[in-house]
Amino acid sequence: MEENRNILILSAGSRNKIVQYYKKALEKEARECGFPDRGKVIAADCSPYAPALYDADFREIVPRIDAEGYLECVLALVEKHRVRGCFSLIDPELSLLAANAERFRALGCTPMISPPDAVETSFHKYRMFGALREAGIRTPACYRTAEELENAMREGKESFPVFVKPEDGSASMQIRRVEDGEMLRLLLERDRSLMIQTFMDGQEYGADLYVDMLSGKCVSLFLKKKLKMRAGETDKAVSVHDEAAFRLIRDFAERIGFRGQLDMDLFLQDGGWYLSEVNPRYGGGYPHAQESGLDMPSLYLNNLRGIENPVNIGDYEDGVVMMKYNDVVILRGEGA
Repeated sequence: MEENRNILILSAGSRNKIVQYYKKALEKEARECGFPDRGKVIAADCSPYAPALYDADFREIVPRIDAEGYLECVLALVEKHRVRGCFSLIDPELSLLAANAERFRALGCTPMISPPDAVETSFHKYRMFGALREAGIRTPACYRTAEELENAMREGKESFPVFVKPEDGSASMQIRRVEDGEMLRLLLERDRSLMIQTFMDGQEYGADLYVDMLSGKCVSLFLKKKLKMRAGETDKAVSVHDEAAFRLIRDFAERIGFRGQLDMDLFLQDGGWYLSEVNPRYGGGYPHAQESGLDMPSLYLNNLRGIENPVNIGDYEDGVVMMKYNDVVILRGEGA
């Protein structure tokens, strides 16, 4: 039987570029390995109006991830399309993949996902705060109650403004800058899931990195200076290099035990690096890394063939500016 060479992208949404990059990576793999044709990209989403579906070789409409039987539906797709690797592009699905990784492996599919504990650490901001502090890495201070913040203020360690955000939120949902104690208490009374974080006014940076699925080493890393944000995502940025940031990011990713693709947020403030957020998936700004000379999809394909990737940090062009803009997919006839 022909070896499985297909890739399944879950919750593809509007991430057309990721679909396109995997098609290119599969073409490169076919050339290098002498395959008669490349593997296929299957994109799945719960909406037929997810644009990325229409860049894939095959598209599948699936239930919402919180629907009964969703996991069984995805596993059926793995068998139907003889999938050897899969990943999700949204946070809520990552825990599901991590918890059920062995079920995928039993079908010959190795999901690109970190171990469950690493994934859950990423999604719970106070837990991540503790992990960063334990690792000796500077990070914005976090408080679970107004009283904790007030104590820090009395000790001269904190001041307004501060941020409030859900302890287990994602995609910058419900993040607010708070200027005074009255507003803070009102917000905390309305929503018990909120926690408090130091307001960072330094320069914000982002990192895209790949931790080898086999060796556990960070083998590729891209750093960008954020120039403009929109709806929690990087809208404009420029590629940069910084060895201190590279060391911090590599050491933490390997220490926690992450695997596969990661997206990180950092601040450069008061002459030092602060690590703020970690997302164990492709970030919305990943195309910047690809267009600057990196090819992280090919690193995953290597791992799926049992090949460890060599460490090659910072091998990309400096000063490359990314500027996002909107595009459209038009459907007519039966597809509409």
